[in-house]
Amino acid sequence: MKRGTKWFILVGSFIIYLFDALEIAVLSFALPAISAELKLTPIAGGLLATATLLGMGCSSIITGWVADNRGRRIALIGSMVVFVALTSALFVVPNYGVFVALRFLAGIGLGGVWSVLSTYIVETWPAEQRGRAVAFVLAAYPLGGAGAALIAGAFMPDWRLLFLVTGLSALLPLLMVVFFFPESKAWLAERAQQEVARNVTAKELFTGSYRRRTIIATLVAVCAFVGFYGASTWMPSYLSSERCLDPRQVSLFMTILNLGMFAGYIVFGWIADKIGRRNAIMLSLTGTGFLMPLYGLVTNQAALLWMGPLYAFFMTFAGLFGSYLGELYPTRIRTTGAGFCFNIGRGVAAFAPLAMGGIAAAWGFSSGLILSGAVFLVGGALMLFLPHTHRGASTDDSVSPSYLQKEPVNNA
Repeated sequence: MKRGTKWFILVGSFIIYLFDALEIAVLSFALPAISAELKLTPIAGGLLATATLLGMGCSSIITGWVADNRGRRIALIGSMVVFVALTSALFVVPNYGVFVALRFLAGIGLGGVWSVLSTYIVETWPAEQRGRAVAFVLAAYPLGGAGAALIAGAFMPDWRLLFLVTGLSALLPLLMVVFFFPESKAWLAERAQQEVARNVTAKELFTGSYRRRTIIATLVAVCAFVGFYGASTWMPSYLSSERCLDPRQVSLFMTILNLGMFAGYIVFGWIADKIGRRNAIMLSLTGTGFLMPLYGLVTNQAALLWMGPLYAFFMTFAGLFGSYLGELYPTRIRTTGAGFCFNIGRGVAAFAPLAMGGIAAAWGFSSGLILSGAVFLVGGALMLFLPHTHRGASTDDSVSPSYLQKEPVNNA
């Protein structure tokens, strides 16, 4: 591989994921205006986020199959085309039912991007640098959230124009992939050494030593994303309704919160390469589990301003999942395996915004934040039952001088 290729993949993936995150996050900022115009209850509003996450859950099977059987590049292009077109289409959405359907279908594209980009980095960066590389790319997520806050501040309450602008803006990274992104050499080499190309299926994730790790890793992802999406989807509404912040203050608080998360992604990527991916994920989930409930109890606005980035600093598990889950599986089933655990977790968590809407109606958003913290702690405990992958030296096949070496299996 040319020396500059891994850097191009790194920077390009960061830009792509930034726009992917922007498309995901913008719904939470538009939700108050959408609810007002369409006269939605909190539960009906939460269903819009639920539909998006259910689509992401479906992407684990669809995009994983395409990426492992037809190539990483074509899977990435397909995912981006789907979310660009369907996010932009919300500009003319006629009613609530069509809105839910479009968000579900857009979610298939949005969820697929994570799986493919994580696999690209795992297959182009050496093991001793991979934690930092993947964390850097996925650190684009909080920046996308911060960008969504700034853009929403400029366009709201015109939520239709907001979706049109954010959707069409992703045409730039889409064209970059179409014209400049190479196919993964690891994938090409793995396919070349097969005498007869044999399609990957999700069934392989539940055979042999992979069964246990697939089940537990998926449960960890479920816990992490139930806590994350349950809290983050309604965070602007929480700050507005229960902490009495005006729209500009909400935008400022959410921007600072996401900057704290960005710093956490970068620092935890370095930590993961030093103490191991599994230990870093445990630290991330446990820290979030203890700090998020405190954020739900604070009423002073000044304290909220600095507490937000503090708890968000630990909420970096998604960036760590990118390298860790990819290392649990060999090249042949890597995108399917990592994408299954990650996006099934997001799919199950689809009901978290809906549940949070019900909790908010009954007991308030602050109670939901406390419950979310408890779920994070459960996810941290489950990590004890998963294997270490590496601590500074490669234990898998993902990047080596030769892509044709035999793939060892990490037994749990």
